[in-house]
Amino acid sequence: MASLGRGDSPAPLISPQPINPHRSSISPAEDQAFLGVRSISTQIVRNRMKSVRNIQKITKAMKMVAASKLRAIQTRAENSRGLWQPFTALLGDTPSVDVKKNVIVTISSDKGLCGGINSTSVKISRALHKLNSGPDKESKYVVLGEKAKAQLLRDSKKDIELCLTELQKNPLNYTQVSVIADDVLKNVEYDALRIVFNKFQSVVSFLPTTATVLSPEVVEREAESGGGKLGELDNYEIEGGETKSEVLQNLTEFQFSCVMFNAVLENACSEQGARMSAMDSSSRNAGDMLDRLTLTYNRTRQASITTELIEIISGASALEG
Repeated sequence: MASLGRGDSPAPLISPQPINPHRSSISPAEDQAFLGVRSISTQIVRNRMKSVRNIQKITKAMKMVAASKLRAIQTRAENSRGLWQPFTALLGDTPSVDVKKNVIVTISSDKGLCGGINSTSVKISRALHKLNSGPDKESKYVVLGEKAKAQLLRDSKKDIELCLTELQKNPLNYTQVSVIADDVLKNVEYDALRIVFNKFQSVVSFLPTTATVLSPEVVEREAESGGGKLGELDNYEIEGGETKSEVLQNLTEFQFSCVMFNAVLENACSEQGARMSAMDSSSRNAGDMLDRLTLTYNRTRQASITTELIEIISGASALEG
């Protein structure tokens, strides 16, 4: 340990700078940190408000796009209802018919943000599958649309015979749907085709619907038991040398393509209407959230200003005293 000489003075234990009695006990760095916390809190709220405002703009734009698409599809869907009604009058629509081979055609959308229309279709399809399953029965799925495919693959992958997606990538027309119907008829064996779709009623309302198309053999069997008006075909002379079975085969294939065309259009209308409602609700919710965030931001800003004013007044009072 070094010794101190007589002329040496010990090192000061404290800083030689004079102590200001009015100096705040908070260091400048800590003071800036507190100010930073205040500014960050308002900045976070401001960024959140900006994000919600951008989301509101997107939902409003999506609502307008859905309204435009709905107007374009609605007229075609209403006109297509006249295609399958004569077949229903002639061949009948018997959803309670008991057959061995059932094929459930589930129609859904490829995109989401449209409420619960896809979940409704899948729920009805599962119920039909369960109802028509048994030791002597076989039920399979044909899935149209990405959303129903994603849901049914979870628990019914082995029962899916065919999946078709991106139906609405191009404007829907009868030629496109008839090609899809032809693929379904070529790839599956059936006694009854049960088409599950959402029938459009209004922008805020759709009706889950099941249409049944029977095979020619089942149609003839049901006609013998007194169903439909198929017996009236015997009163007409068939040209071209076709037999009654061949005529029935052509009729059932044409009936399936017409029902499919109407079902796809009805489901597309329901999708756009449900998307309009969902986006309208989202826009209103974003507006409510913006109001709450604006109130929070104003309160935080006022609290920050009030605190700074109190500090200034306290400092001034301390200097005067």
